[in-house]
Amino acid sequence: MNILITGGAGFIGSHLCKLLVERGDRVICVDNLITGFKKNIENLTHKDNFKFIEHDVSKSLYIKEEIDWVYHLASLASPKHYLNYPIKTLKSGLLGTHNCLGIAKNKKAKFLLASTSEVYGDPLVHPQPESYWGNVSSTGLRSCYDESKRAAESLTYAYMRKHLVDVRVARIFNTYGPNMHPDDGRVVSNFITQSLKEKDITIYGEGTQTRSFCYVQDLIEGLIKLTEVDYKAPLNLGNPREFTIKQLADMVLAETKSNSQIKKLPLPEDDPKRRKPDISKAKQLLNWQSTVPLEQGLQKTIDYFKSVLSIES
Repeated sequence: MNILITGGAGFIGSHLCKLLVERGDRVICVDNLITGFKKNIENLTHKDNFKFIEHDVSKSLYIKEEIDWVYHLASLASPKHYLNYPIKTLKSGLLGTHNCLGIAKNKKAKFLLASTSEVYGDPLVHPQPESYWGNVSSTGLRSCYDESKRAAESLTYAYMRKHLVDVRVARIFNTYGPNMHPDDGRVVSNFITQSLKEKDITIYGEGTQTRSFCYVQDLIEGLIKLTEVDYKAPLNLGNPREFTIKQLADMVLAETKSNSQIKKLPLPEDDPKRRKPDISKAKQLLNWQSTVPLEQGLQKTIDYFKSVLSIES
């Protein structure tokens, strides 16, 4: 197939590019390299079935090739980045999604939106099923990301209804693994980088807030499976095994054998207190669930970070 992937040099996008190129698809990777990195795809650039375009998808994009699928993953997904670039984040979610849906419409291609668990906000329902509408602030600091994805979903379904674009929407829960940037700002990369550098591990609040961490290869498998079924409603993809942030910090300290100390900082505005996906539909429709335990995935991620940070084992 001919596949266009926006955000393809980013964390999740680069893994997706690699899998699709290796299975023989022709992949066009688009990234503006604000948070994506060419090194994530450098092993693909010599392949005949891979093409890289440096471009911001919030601006019009002309693709001359025929396209079978558009995977729209371009986004500033970590709090550190979307708080620094709130307007770019909104443009990626709104204008970027509009442009990518336009390509899908014109090319008669299918369209996959990488949405997020953040559409549920600070949830009042736990775990979060797809039917839950969320508890989201439209004016808070995090709203640039949360609302950009909620609007992207709405735009996706408007194109489905108005222009009959064949769509898929994956609501992705916390994902981690190799190709994360050490300065990404998300909790897994923060903790690993801090512990490897023997710096204080910074926990916001008391560390009692929870997250569910899905290894990137499990997520990629879920995304591929979603494209293989005719299911157009939003679908949760994540690991339902729930951990407190304090538990994660302790696990990272144990795995890295670090002497870092835990330092508590004030809880950020709008930070969700609990996050856990209900993946009943993914199990039923895709026969999919995450299989990599956090302990195993963390060790693979730590090994990657050691190589990136040039830290001796």
